[in-house]
Amino acid sequence: MNSISSDVIRGYNDTIILFLLLQHPSYGYEISKQIKNLTEEKYIIKETTLYSAFNRMEKNGYIESFSSDQEGSGKRRTYYRITDSGRKYYQLKCSEWNLTKEVIEHFIIEEEDYGNNQELSGNNVCQPAKHSRSITC
Repeated sequence: MNSISSDVIRGYNDTIILFLLLQHPSYGYEISKQIKNLTEEKYIIKETTLYSAFNRMEKNGYIESFSSDQEGSGKRRTYYRITDSGRKYYQLKCSEWNLTKEVIEHFIIEEEDYGNNQELSGNNVCQPAKHSRSITC
């Protein structure tokens, strides 16, 4: 798999955007470029997804927008900055992510374990997961 499914990451677009806005105010194209670069092109956010997130987060008070002239060109850009409420929301989403990872890790078989003690060919062999008392099948 060369890229991550947008379905998988959809619930964390706000977290990603807020992380970048914690660094400094920015505008849409720059944020999408940073996401692409930081993920080594494994996740490329769609423009409609990005601006939907901006609108939702601004409506909820997590970010605020402001206009600024682009240096030298006279072009106006809409910039976004995180609010105090957005910082709290970001912390909440980080805690949620840690809990999500903790839960999902119970159901993940590491690639190197595929051939060691079981075959994943539908023969319903189950073994205890490494990190828990749960069972992997």
